[in-house]
Amino acid sequence: MKTIRELYDYRTMISSLIKRELRGRYKGSVLGFAWTFINPLLQLLVYTLVFSTIMRAGIEDYYLFLFVALMPWIFFANSVAGGTSCITGQKEMVSKIYFPREVLPLSYVTYELVNFLLTLLVVIAVVIVSGKGLNPLALLCLPVVIIAEYLLALGLTFITSSVMVYFRDMANIMGIITMAWQFLTPVMYSVDMVPEELRGIFYLNPMTPIIIAYRDILYFGQVPELRNLLHGFFLSLALIVIGWFTFGKLKKHFAEEL
Repeated sequence: MKTIRELYDYRTMISSLIKRELRGRYKGSVLGFAWTFINPLLQLLVYTLVFSTIMRAGIEDYYLFLFVALMPWIFFANSVAGGTSCITGQKEMVSKIYFPREVLPLSYVTYELVNFLLTLLVVIAVVIVSGKGLNPLALLCLPVVIIAEYLLALGLTFITSSVMVYFRDMANIMGIITMAWQFLTPVMYSVDMVPEELRGIFYLNPMTPIIIAYRDILYFGQVPELRNLLHGFFLSLALIVIGWFTFGKLKKHFAEEL
């Protein structure tokens, strides 16, 4: 509770770090912040070309099937990959200034969340233009799924960023893990394609129920199964608790290790 109160007291610092990341992302770029919307549209164009004309996947509107799952995956992967170095990348600040160390992973993952929410506007617009339409009742579940993914990304970033201080190979390892993780998550394929005898193990992947929920809401236009929503949410809660206590144990010697 003390740390949570401290984080509230340092909310201005968190806000400033998020704004700095957002401003610095496209600093010096001619189009600047517009790239936040241009990037997903360019990716959509590539997917449409590849999977509609070159590699026919056998799934109706496969470009959309992939797009609504890939954008959330990119948010998760970017949060974990970039967040792993958020402590070591600010070693001068950590060594010389007192502040709750949780500020750094919290601000980085929140920055990625803001960027994802802007990208999500593009995804929703594409879904509407495609003619699929949106189910208002299903959309009410979307904030729950976003929060679950945010907690999952934050919990994992707490773990990887704190371990990175003591084990500098963690960044390279997480790059490999996130690449493999994508293929073990139903981003590019349907969960129905997974052999039934392996689905129990498959659902241990905390991103599986989250991606399925995004696809249910945005592609199929239906309310996700309550069991699936609860599964994803409780896995995320478990990881944020583990990440919080892991970070709390390891942060005591950050300054000396850096």
